[in-house]
Amino acid sequence: MSRPEPLVRIPVGVVVERRKASNPWVDFVWCPVAVLPGVPDMAPWTVLAAETDKTNFYAGATDIELYRSDTSGYRDNLATSTGQLWVALRPTDRGQPYEVMAVTADPGGGEAFSDSATYLVEAVPMPEPVRRTLDDFVAAHHVEREFSKRKRDRADPEAMARYVSPKDRR
Repeated sequence: MSRPEPLVRIPVGVVVERRKASNPWVDFVWCPVAVLPGVPDMAPWTVLAAETDKTNFYAGATDIELYRSDTSGYRDNLATSTGQLWVALRPTDRGQPYEVMAVTADPGGGEAFSDSATYLVEAVPMPEPVRRTLDDFVAAHHVEREFSKRKRDRADPEAMARYVSPKDRR
């Protein structure tokens, strides 16, 4: 079953940091550090800032896709003091170490990306323009669903009794 088209797409750019690792098996540690509202006019993997032990890159652009069915997760995310976006990067065999796979505002979606050990997933602060768009989306599309606890069938005390076959009943 495929997911329907998103109602809103928010274009964003992703900033990734490469730090020198103090590890004999790994040279660098990569981590998404920011999401930029809109798509910058630069090529992916452009160096934004460089210091002796770390370098920030513009990793590329993607869209945050907003779905009506995810509004409760968006609302919970907005209720925190600082909203977050979850950035998922996928390793590549091409010239760059990672490609931007997705950015989501749904905490459940962010957690789902982290189920795979292959992806690099990190929560980053939500920029204010994205927060306003998300807030407007939740206000327009969220429908509160009443919680209803499922009633269980009453236990049958005889169900746990020892089974006696018809042959043994004689």
